[in-house]
Amino acid sequence: MSVEVLVDTGSRAAPRKGRRLRAFLRNPNFVAGAAILGFFVFIALFAGLLFSDDPQAMVGSPLVWPGDDWQFPLGTDQLGRDVLSMMAHGARASLLVGIASATIGLAIGMVVGAAAGFFGGWVDTLLMRLVELFQTTPTFLLVVVLVSIGEPSLWTITLAIGLASWPTVARLVRAQFRSLRESDFVMAARSLGYSRLRIIVQEILPNALPPVIVAASVMIANAILTEAGLSFLDMRDPNVVSWGAMIGDGREQLRNAWFLTALPGAAIAMAVLSLNLVGDGLNEILNPRNEP
Repeated sequence: MSVEVLVDTGSRAAPRKGRRLRAFLRNPNFVAGAAILGFFVFIALFAGLLFSDDPQAMVGSPLVWPGDDWQFPLGTDQLGRDVLSMMAHGARASLLVGIASATIGLAIGMVVGAAAGFFGGWVDTLLMRLVELFQTTPTFLLVVVLVSIGEPSLWTITLAIGLASWPTVARLVRAQFRSLRESDFVMAARSLGYSRLRIIVQEILPNALPPVIVAASVMIANAILTEAGLSFLDMRDPNVVSWGAMIGDGREQLRNAWFLTALPGAAIAMAVLSLNLVGDGLNEILNPRNEP
């Protein structure tokens, strides 16, 4: 009997995985967003092989317009640096800031939200007051303050954005844990003598992840935009090229070389659009109401 049950369970699991894969491939938002995002990730990973190792090297005449010189398809900036090379290396820095800061925010938010939602009582009250304290300060202003305290390096900016973005995740995870902590599978785990940590990590957290995964895509997009805003205010790492840094450097040439800000601005817009499309697609795919 036990063998038959195992075989039957395995036979049901395979079609379920196949349906989920087909759901990803049939969702136009997810496919379009993943394609655009995959292109940027590919460029970021192989920027050092495709272009010069030093994107800040002065390799041509200043302010060459796109299309005027085949050696520089996207032109050069006011210092004679290759805009295409800077765009490729800038993708690496911008995506790194977005992914790393979102990871920091997710880690903090999930720990705080899980503890507040699972234990409740005074633990919930104390942690929610902490969340409200962070949310009373505008996120961008808090990031500016944190970066101003430390040296404006790439890792300082990443850490500051991560520390400012966790309250939203904490509230989302808390709501998921509050709705799941009295579920039948949680009660069964308690009756089997599972520890609280095991119940949180192995039982509740996997079931609370779908909305968190969707929120992660939005956090990455917001982090890229925040880094661009900081760079526009000259609060950036001078040794690292990013899309936001390119916009900040090109703002003085808006009248006679607008492409220096338009090109990295378009890259940021496309990256944010791709992440939003991925998030919308994941929201549709992972929504239990949409499962057959």
